[in-house]
Amino acid sequence: MNGSTLWKLILSALIVSVAVLYLIPYQDTEFKEYILAESNQDEAFTALVAEADAAYQAEGSEYHSIYIALRTIALERDIDLSQYFPHLLLESSLRNTERRNQVLLDELLKRSKARLQPGLDLKGGVVFVFELDLPENATLYENEADLSKAIDIIGDRINSLGVTEPVIRTTGENRIEVQLPGVSTKENPEIQKAISKPARLEFRLVHRTAFPTGPRDKNAPIGYEVKALNNEDRNGVVQTSYLFVKRIPEIKGDAIEEARAVIAEFGGYEILMDFTSAGGKQFEQLTREIANGNTQTSLGLLGITLDGELLTAPSVRAAIAGGSARITGSFTQREAEEVANGLNNPLDVELRIAEMYEVGPTMAADAVKSGTQAFIIGAAVVVFFMLIYYMVAGIVALAAVIINLVIVCGTLSSLGATVTLPGVAALVLTIGMAVDANILIYERIREELRAGKTLKNSLLGGFEKAFSTIVDANVTTLITAFILIYFGTGPVKGFGVTLAIGIGSTMFCALIVSRFLLDLLINTGVTKRMLTVSLFKEVTTFKFLNYRKYAFITSWIIVIVGISMTIIKRDDIQGIDFTGGDEISLHFQQELSVTEVESVATNLGIDEINLTLQTPLGANAETVLKIATPFEQGQALFDGLIDAYPSKGLTLIGTNQIGPTVGKEILVNAFVSIGVALICILLYVALRFEVGFGVGAVVATVHDLFMTIGIFVLFGNQFSAPMVAALLMIVGYSLNDTIVVFDRIREELELNPGLKLNQVVNLAINRTLSRTILTSLTTLLVTVSLLIFGTGIIRDFAFTFVVGILTGTFSSIFIASPVFYWWHKGDRRHVESHSDVLPKYEWEAGGKSKG
Repeated sequence: MNGSTLWKLILSALIVSVAVLYLIPYQDTEFKEYILAESNQDEAFTALVAEADAAYQAEGSEYHSIYIALRTIALERDIDLSQYFPHLLLESSLRNTERRNQVLLDELLKRSKARLQPGLDLKGGVVFVFELDLPENATLYENEADLSKAIDIIGDRINSLGVTEPVIRTTGENRIEVQLPGVSTKENPEIQKAISKPARLEFRLVHRTAFPTGPRDKNAPIGYEVKALNNEDRNGVVQTSYLFVKRIPEIKGDAIEEARAVIAEFGGYEILMDFTSAGGKQFEQLTREIANGNTQTSLGLLGITLDGELLTAPSVRAAIAGGSARITGSFTQREAEEVANGLNNPLDVELRIAEMYEVGPTMAADAVKSGTQAFIIGAAVVVFFMLIYYMVAGIVALAAVIINLVIVCGTLSSLGATVTLPGVAALVLTIGMAVDANILIYERIREELRAGKTLKNSLLGGFEKAFSTIVDANVTTLITAFILIYFGTGPVKGFGVTLAIGIGSTMFCALIVSRFLLDLLINTGVTKRMLTVSLFKEVTTFKFLNYRKYAFITSWIIVIVGISMTIIKRDDIQGIDFTGGDEISLHFQQELSVTEVESVATNLGIDEINLTLQTPLGANAETVLKIATPFEQGQALFDGLIDAYPSKGLTLIGTNQIGPTVGKEILVNAFVSIGVALICILLYVALRFEVGFGVGAVVATVHDLFMTIGIFVLFGNQFSAPMVAALLMIVGYSLNDTIVVFDRIREELELNPGLKLNQVVNLAINRTLSRTILTSLTTLLVTVSLLIFGTGIIRDFAFTFVVGILTGTFSSIFIASPVFYWWHKGDRRHVESHSDVLPKYEWEAGGKSKG
C-alpha cells in the first residue's frame, strides 16, 4: 500500500470512527437500568435505586419518575451520588452536594438516551402551553406583537441551529404552545424554566453603609429593597448574606449585545457579556461613579440581578471600560449556558405554565411504517441496479454512500439534531448527490477506458476530469446552504445546516473514500476489469438544441398556467401549517385510527386534518385526542365522527383556534434566502465560468421551482410545512444537475476549437447524458417507491420531489443550455471574449451557427 492510499485510509477511518462514536448509543435505555449498569455496583446504591423506584411506583406518588424520586431522596439525606460513579469526573468547583447530584443525574439521563432522536412527527415528545401575562389595556395589535415576539425568542432559545425542529404556535388569545421532540418532563421538569424565564438582567446600585439584619428587614433606605446573595464556601456549603439593593436599575439587559458561558480562571464557569456601543459607555460611566465614591475602608458594590434574583455583587475599584464585563459565581456549565442563552434572548413578558402534555407522533404509525417500507423497497432496487450495472464499482459506490450517511448522521447527532421529515428531505438530497458524484466519476473513467487507456490510468484520468465538476456542483449548492443558514429561521435554517453537512461529507466520500477503495482494488489486483456494462455503447448524437424553442415555450406555458392557478387558489392551497385552524379536543372510550378520521373528513369535504394524542402529566391522567382542521370545520368533523362511530364513546372537551406552525417570517426568509442564493450563484458561476453560464443556471433554477409549485397545485395538493423543505431540496438538485452540464460545455469548448457553439453544447449534453439518466433513475427509484407505497404527507413529499427530479433533468438540457446559447447569440467567439477560454483556431471556423 503506497503513501497516497495509506493517508486516505487513516483519514477515512478516523472520521468514520468519530461519527460512529457520536451515534452511540443508537437507542434509548431505561434510566433505572442504565444507572445500575454504569454505577460501581455498590449495594447501598442498588438499595437506594430500589427505594426510589418503589416511591415512584407507589399509588398516588408525588414523583413523576424514578429520576425525580432518586434526586429528592438524595437531597433529603444529603447523599453524594457521585461516589457511586467514580469514573465520571465532575467539575472540581462543584462542592455543593445538591448541585453535584443535579449535574450527575443530568449527565446520566443524557447518556441513557439515543444520540440521534426522532422528531415530533416520528416519535412525539412533550407539549408546554404557556400563558402570557399581557397588559390589560393593550390593544389587540400590541398583544399580537407580544405573542409574535415571544414565539421568535422561544424558538431562538431552543433551536438556535434549526435542527431540533420544535413546533411553536399560538393557541387562543394569550397562549403559546411549544412542542419539543425527544424531551420528557417526567425526568427533566426544569426544561420549562429554561424556556419560560424572562431573563431580565439589571445592574443595580448597592447601598454603601446600610446593611439588612435579615431577609425581612423593614428599615430599608428609601428606594432600596433587601436581596439575598448566595455564595458557596470551600466545602460547598451555601452561605447567604443580605444587601440593600436599589429598586430602580441603572442599566438594563438591552445594553448587552451578546453573552456567552466561558471557563473561569480558577475553575467553574462564568458569563462574559459584550455591551452594545451605547451600553458600554453607560457601564463605564456607572462604574466610574461607583469608584469615585470609594474610601480606604469602603468599596462600592454593583449588584447584578437576573429576574429579580441577586446573582452577584462585585466590588468596583475603578471605571471598567472596553465594552465587556463578567458575571462570576459558582455556576456549573449548564447553569452558565442557560443564563447566557436567556440574556441573548430576553422575554419582555412573563410566561406561566398552563398545561403540560406528553404527545404521540404527529405522523400516524401506519404512515411511518409504510414510508419506511417504501424507502427500503426503493433503496433495495437502487442497490440491485448499482450492483448489476457497475458491479465491483457499484459496491464501492454503495460503501461510499453508507459512509456518507454515517458521517452526516454523526455530525447532526453532535449538534443535538432530531430526525424529522424536513431533515429526511436534506438526507435524500445528500444521498442523491453522493450517488451522482460516484456516477459522474465512473462515467468519466468509462470514457478513459474507451480511449484505450489502462484501468489504472483510466482511474487517474477519470478522477482528475471529474474533480472540477464535483467541486463546482457542490460549491454552488453549498452557497445555497450557507445562505439558508444565514437568512433562514426554524426548519429552513435546519435544512441548510443538514445540507451543508451533507455536501461536505459527499465531497469527502467521493474524492477520498471512493478513490481510496478503487485504488486499493486496482493496485492489489483484486479487480482487473470495471464498467463493462454500458447504457450507451457509443456517445449519442442527439441534436437537443434543435428542439430548444418548442421545449422552452411549452415548459414556460406550463409554468405560467401553474403559477396562475397558484395565485387564483392561493387561499385554498395553504394547509393548516400555514394558516392555522380549529382544534377539537376529544375524550374517547375506544381509540380512533387515523384512517377512520380521514374517512369521515373526506366524506365531509374537509381537505386536511392533523391528529395528535396528548397525555397530561399527573396521576390517572386521561389521554386526549386533538384534531386540527381548517377554520370553522372542527364542529362539523366532530358531529360526523359521532354519527359514524357511536360506539367509540367520543366526548367533545372543547374547541380552540390554533395559529400556524410555519409563520410568515419563515416563509419570507425562505424566499429571501433563495433569492440571495441565486444572486450569489450567478456571481460565483460568472467568476468561475462566465456570465452566460450563471444566467442559465439561475433561469433554470427559477423555472424548476415555479414548475414544481405549479404542477403541485394543478394536481390539487395543499402546501404543508414539509413542502418548504421539499422545494428547497429541488433548488439544490436543479443546481447540481445544471452545473454538471455547464462544466462539460466549458471543457468541450477548450477541447474542440473547430466546433460551432451549438455543436459544442449538443456534444456536452450527449456526453453527460448517461450520467444524467443514471442519476435521475437512481433517485427516482427511491422517490417513486415512496410515492407508490407511502401515505399522507410522505406521498405529497415524494410527489414534489419526483416532479422536481424530472423538471431538473429537463431544464439542464432544454432551459439552462439554450439560455446560455441565446445569451451568447449562438456565437462561440462571444463566449471566448467574456471568459478564460482561449481560441486555438482560425477565426473563420467559429462563426455564428445557424438555428
